Parts: sequence; structure tokens; C-alpha cells
Amino acid sequence: MNKNFNDLLNKLKGLDYKDLYQNDFLLTWDKTQEELEAIFTVADTLRYLRENNISTKIFDSGLGISVFRDNSTRTRFSFTSACNLLGLTIQDLDEGKSQIAHGETVKETANMISFMADVIGIRDDMYIGKGHTYEKAVAEYVEEGFKDGVLEQRPTVVNLQCDIDHPTQTMADALHLINEFGGIENLKGKKIAMTWAYSPSYGKPLSVPQGIIGLMTRFGMEVVLAHPEGYEVMPEVEEVAKKNAEKYGGKFTKTNDMAEAFRDADIVYPKSWAPFAAMEERTDLYGEGKFDEIKELE
Repeated sequence: MNKNFNDLLNKLKGLDYKDLYQNDFLLTWDKTQEELEAIFTVADTLRYLRENNISTKIFDSGLGISVFRDNSTRTRFSFTSACNLLGLTIQDLDEGKSQIAHGETVKETANMISFMADVIGIRDDMYIGKGHTYEKAVAEYVEEGFKDGVLEQRPTVVNLQCDIDHPTQTMADALHLINEFGGIENLKGKKIAMTWAYSPSYGKPLSVPQGIIGLMTRFGMEVVLAHPEGYEVMPEVEEVAKKNAEKYGGKFTKTNDMAEAFRDADIVYPKSWAPFAAMEERTDLYGEGKFDEIKELE
């Protein structure tokens, strides 16, 4: 194996990432800088092994469970590919074909699907205040099941997109930029414009722009969030971005002027998302069981 591979291993040795073991990945801003860098380094190491036709299978058996409560193409296939890369068999939980349809609780389901499971990936992004809450509940129930001896192992819960963050996508985006600019240290001072873009399809979640401003401000970047009036993101995530910018020497600004956002930008990230008020209304309708009205709102 060449020096690049050994460099990656030596880099890992110098990072503190022990708390990632038997822990969940729900929000990027819950992880330390060294933990994020360790994940990037492992990803590059796995890429090296794959490109050089060296086995990456660290599991001989076990399941990767996917729970998609919203439609998905890229994340569904990338999660399946990741599980297969590591040697896990993927099993998709179709809630309509499970005992959930007969009234099984989240606690019962979480423990039942966790036998022989090493990871549970969940996408639940449609309703503000619901997705992240659901993912946390699953994580708490499998932790309880493990401590009580119901489960022999504690599967890791991974956020495959919730109402707040989309860490797998934003981390992949960040790693692309790290490789494109020649190192994580070279992101400092680069300007990225996270901009709203028109889409004729349904009102998309806020979690991608929120994930980008919450993560890219960790690297000392100049992050600009640009959107028409009414397309604001969650104020609590904006606060995360502001604090990150202050802490890591970057900058976070907002504008309704696309030309201003594009000016001198090193990276432009166009993405559609729904108006914040519409997202709140959709959540209210969901709570009232008014699914026909949700379709009309779309």
C-alpha cells in the first residue's frame, strides 16, 4: 500500500474520535471538529481501498436497516451501497407492511428491527418538529433495549435527513470541497452561496440549506444564505451558523438578493425548499390528520 494510505492511517491516529463508537449521528453540530475530520478521513480511506480493489468488508454478518418515511433516490441508494461496502445486508422497513400498521409502538419497532442490526438509517423530513424527534426516540429506545439486555448489540442510528439537518449529504458535499481545494484547511475564507432555486415539484424540506449553513461555517468559510422573502429557515439553525462563524473565524450572512450572493463566490449551491410558513402549515395539517388538505397545500 502506498504512502497516501499510510498517511490516512497516521492522520486517524492523531484524532480523538472515541466517542463516535456506539454513538449516533443525528446532527453535524453535535460532533467535534476532530470527529468530523475522522469521518472524512475514514471516507477517503474506504475510497482508496475500493479504488484499489481491496476488500472493505468489516462485517461477516449483520443488517443495515433503512427507514424511509419520505421518498428518496440518491440517499436510499447511497445508504444501501455503504452498507454493502462494509459487508452488511440491507433491509428496508416498509411501515405499511409491518406491525406498525397494526398499532405497534415506536419502542417495540425500534427494538424488534435491531436484532442483528448494526446500523439504522432514518429519513423523516416532511414535518417541522417531527423528524428529528422521531430519530431521537428510536435512538433512545435502542439504547434502553441494549442496557436492559434485550439487544445483544447497540445499533447506531444515522440521520438520512430529518426536518433539521441532512448530515450524510452535507458531509459528502464538504468532503468533495476538501478534495477539490486540496485540504480542509484550504476551505477557510472561501465563499459559498447557499441559494434558493425554483423547482416545480413538491415543497422540499429545509434541512439541506440548514445543514449546509450549519456545517460549512465550521471551516471558517464565508457562508451566504440567499432566498426570496418568506423562504426563511429555522431561526435556531441560523443561530448555530452565527455561533460557528464567530468561533471558527468565518462569516454568516443572509440576503434576498441573488446577485449579491453570487458575487465573488467560490461555490454556488442552488437548492429548492418550501416557504417556512407552508412547512408549518403542513405540520399542523399532519397533526390534524388532514392528508387531503396537505395534497392541496402542495
